[in-house]
Amino acid sequence: MTRGWGGLVWVLAGTAALAACNGAGGDGDQAAPAPVASPAAEPSPAPVETSSGARSVSEETDDFLFEYAYPVEAGSIPELTTLLDRRLDERRAELARSAAEARRQARDDGFPYNKHSYSGVWEVVADLPRFLSLSNSFATYDGGAHGNAGMESLIWDKEAGEALAGTDLFTSPAALQEALGERFCDALNAEREERRGEPLEPAEPGEDEPFSDCPGVDELVVLLGSSNGRRFDRMTLYAGPYLAGPYVEGAYEIDLPVDQAVAEAVRPEYRDAFAPRA
Repeated sequence: MTRGWGGLVWVLAGTAALAACNGAGGDGDQAAPAPVASPAAEPSPAPVETSSGARSVSEETDDFLFEYAYPVEAGSIPELTTLLDRRLDERRAELARSAAEARRQARDDGFPYNKHSYSGVWEVVADLPRFLSLSNSFATYDGGAHGNAGMESLIWDKEAGEALAGTDLFTSPAALQEALGERFCDALNAEREERRGEPLEPAEPGEDEPFSDCPGVDELVVLLGSSNGRRFDRMTLYAGPYLAGPYVEGAYEIDLPVDQAVAEAVRPEYRDAFAPRA
């Protein structure tokens, strides 16, 4: 995706940045640096929270490194702030538990411990009158050969005061997939061929070849974006590492305009928020 599609920056461990849908809308990398045994580290200063409502937390202990952030647009909505803060606490608690257990296991087995980490950054994809579309680019490391990375999507309905996934705005993932037709698969295969430097070898009938097959919409992260800040008219379909290609190929992001077929697959109560493009 290009930066012109919006404020999402996706960083795979060791790969180029990904960009997002434009405007002010989800539904989880090259290899991380080689892990080394980490010396004991003093905890960092208390997490930083800006007065504007944006929040940025960074904490390092002997066991883990934790980073989490969300923008002022999210921090200015109390109910959404509560939700994101709860997710912050859950991610940190899960990381602390798994890291402490891994340290104990490494000690018992006589191996050096490699510090675990989680980094998640929420950014605005589209800020519409009714909806705030956010993406969370996250990366994790749990002591293995390399880290993992992924994407989350959250669309906040300002009128209803509730969080939605990208596919929740459509009548069903199957309906969205039918509306997309071959557009997604054709664009994905073109990107696969470019990265691999050779024509794509289709799977034989009856064979399961995930790196040649086309993932279903229910396996993807759907981000909704806007070119004008009024209605959704663009979307990005995100396939994480291992889903559409081997690990070294990283994630795939396919940008598509919202056409009439896609708009007709939107749930009736949300259709006013979409503007199909030719």
